[in-house]
Amino acid sequence: MKHFLVSLCLLGSFLHALAQCTSEFHLEGDYMLGGVFDVHHSDPVNHDRPRAISCYSEHLLNSSYRRFQVMRFSVEEINNSTSLLPNVSLGYEIFDHCSDTHNFPDFFNLISVNGLIQPWGEPHKNLSKVIALVGASTSTEARTVAPLFMMNLIPMVSYAASSSIFSRKEMFPSFFRTVHTNQDVVKAVVDIVQHFNWRWIAFLYIDGDYGIDGLYLLIERIKDTEICLPYTKALNHDTDHSQIFKQIEAQRIGVIIVFAPEWTVEALIESAIQLNITNKVWIAVDAWSLNKKLPKKKGIKNIGTVIGVAEPRMTIPGFSDFIHSSRSQAHCENTEQNMVCNQDCNCSSLSAEDVITADPSFNFPVYTAVYAIAHALHNVLQCGAGRCNNNITVYPHMVLAELKKSNFTLFNHSIQFDENGDPSYGFYSIVFWNQSGDAEEIGFYNFNPPFNFFINESKIQWHANGEVPTSVCSPECPTGYAQKYNGLQRCCFNCEICLSGTYVNSTEDPYKCIACKDTEWSAAGSTSCSLRVVEYIPFTDSGAILIMIGAWAFVGLTLAMSVLFAINYNTPVVRSAGGPMCFLILGCLSLCSLSVFFHFGKPTTSFCILRFLPFLLFYTVCLACFVVRSFQIVCIFKIAARCREVSSWWMKYHVQWLVITVAFVTQAVLLIIGYTYAPPKPYHEFSSPDKIILGCDINLKASSGSVVLVLSLCSLCFIFSYMGKDLPKNYNEAKAITFCLLLLILTWIIFATVYILYRGKYIQTLKALAVLSSLYSFLLFYFLPKCYIIIFQSYKNTQEYFQGLIQSYTMTVR
Repeated sequence: MKHFLVSLCLLGSFLHALAQCTSEFHLEGDYMLGGVFDVHHSDPVNHDRPRAISCYSEHLLNSSYRRFQVMRFSVEEINNSTSLLPNVSLGYEIFDHCSDTHNFPDFFNLISVNGLIQPWGEPHKNLSKVIALVGASTSTEARTVAPLFMMNLIPMVSYAASSSIFSRKEMFPSFFRTVHTNQDVVKAVVDIVQHFNWRWIAFLYIDGDYGIDGLYLLIERIKDTEICLPYTKALNHDTDHSQIFKQIEAQRIGVIIVFAPEWTVEALIESAIQLNITNKVWIAVDAWSLNKKLPKKKGIKNIGTVIGVAEPRMTIPGFSDFIHSSRSQAHCENTEQNMVCNQDCNCSSLSAEDVITADPSFNFPVYTAVYAIAHALHNVLQCGAGRCNNNITVYPHMVLAELKKSNFTLFNHSIQFDENGDPSYGFYSIVFWNQSGDAEEIGFYNFNPPFNFFINESKIQWHANGEVPTSVCSPECPTGYAQKYNGLQRCCFNCEICLSGTYVNSTEDPYKCIACKDTEWSAAGSTSCSLRVVEYIPFTDSGAILIMIGAWAFVGLTLAMSVLFAINYNTPVVRSAGGPMCFLILGCLSLCSLSVFFHFGKPTTSFCILRFLPFLLFYTVCLACFVVRSFQIVCIFKIAARCREVSSWWMKYHVQWLVITVAFVTQAVLLIIGYTYAPPKPYHEFSSPDKIILGCDINLKASSGSVVLVLSLCSLCFIFSYMGKDLPKNYNEAKAITFCLLLLILTWIIFATVYILYRGKYIQTLKALAVLSSLYSFLLFYFLPKCYIIIFQSYKNTQEYFQGLIQSYTMTVR
């Protein structure tokens, strides 16, 4: 009899028509549905010659057998309905798709017309045995057989094939599915990974269309995230699990996503238990998350924590009673009556409880698939008022057209398909394998608007001492440190502190230290920049007030001295001090003091110009006057005695005023040229990281001519005044000028030294003080002694006294 069954497998559909069958796999009806379920799972075996397989001799899958029974129950329920397909009966022809490559005779049987296949017939006239197919179970199985149904547009409604390729209508125009696509599954899994901030994951997948598609979608999904995928591995019956776990441990991966069917996962988890793999987070997809066997397996608690996504559990009313009734009949015992080899089932060992309590995954999708076809047929037959129009010849493509319009309610779900034949309804449950060995629901993931995602973390009992485990290549950098790639993956990095003046924004770009703006600053290891404190000397500063008071006092003193000199204009002291030149010097010194006031307040362009212009211009005039005055003193006491012609020539042509005028005009021209070329302007000086000192920028090249002129006059003045160092003891004009110049030079040497050592905001105060000191040096040590003689030593302010000094000195130099 065995040889006879093998022969039947090879003959396939031809011999099936010759015999009557009481198998669970077959039911007569007005319209036939095809069904494909992997009731058994067969491991690939190499053969040296072609041979048929016996599905019933392979591994029986309780969960798949339950789905098989769901289809039978759905058809029976529809046949007993008075509202859906009244007076029409549905039949079915179901096959056990236990092999991807040995089932084509069965599918040829489904698409045959009266037992014959007409490859050259008119496609629209071909009447296949079935109006639609429920299945197949996996993506690989579906892709293997789908072309046979696509060419005649026979609807194929899969309850478990989730590969994204079936959404391509140009390749699979009559393919529908009632299960969410891999794209939805991967989206949910990635969101779970991100929710727990896991970044270092492994991805294990079945070596087939389903797993490869999942890998591609995962890589695309995490491309712009912080998740890294350092390890991927395809699983098959020859996989070395120990090598996989060695590599996962070597890379310190804490989260493992397993994208595979239940029979592949069972072998993987059993190996993990035997190899003592611990402290991992396992993320299950809907293909095995509701597995009934593994959560109760001894040692499963040691492998870590298992969470996953699953089709929501749906209780189908009446299904349990149907199973109890069905199990009381001996459908599967007499296999000799079965005319096709993969319509046998060695399921006598399964009790009703075994079927009812099996993994409920994809049961509702099976139920929905049958009802979707039934509703489409209902519309094709124009059913209504308790009857259907049996005069209509039903072609599969007519059922396809109505399937696209599907819109009916099933258990409070509005069943519809999108333009790709994918379900546009439903949600996923998020489950956790608890200590009792059950897949406990801990949240949900809604795919349809409004999109909701929720996990009740309090229900999860983590293996890591109750805390959420971590899975990263490199630990988070401390605050203020940027991540620098070490050349492996973007999740693997070294931490480098951001230097002062830079910061890191971990939210936007954790890999780069960003430079602060000029108006901002930051300390080393900062996550943001702070505004620099803008500093300048306001007019209300105490030091500024004192200096400005000193400047006003200076102006008052020059005015008082001018009045005093005017009253005593014809006295020898005033004439020896310079006569009319004294008023020019005092006036220019007063005008120089204007510069002091512009060293305070917020710098502007005009402030910067007036900070230097009055001082340089009018101080040049003062120095020119003192140069002339020093020369005159030397001329009177030394040159006049020996060379009267020079002295008379000097007095006759008023050369002193010519020198002063030339110096003034030259300085004015130099200042105009310099300020036109590069006028002083405000600038920010960063003397310390957290401060901005407002100052005035001076172009040294543009102002060099003016400074050189001042220095030249100062040098000439010093030379002439030094030549008069041996003048009469009581006549100290030259000595006073020399002392003033030394004090002037000393003042600016001190300022230059301080400027090099200190660049704070008070440098402007010191500069104003230096200017004021330069003015006071001539006022106090040149003019004040003259005032003292006029007021308190009037006997020295006589013509006789001065002539006696000159005559006595002239006699000595002869």
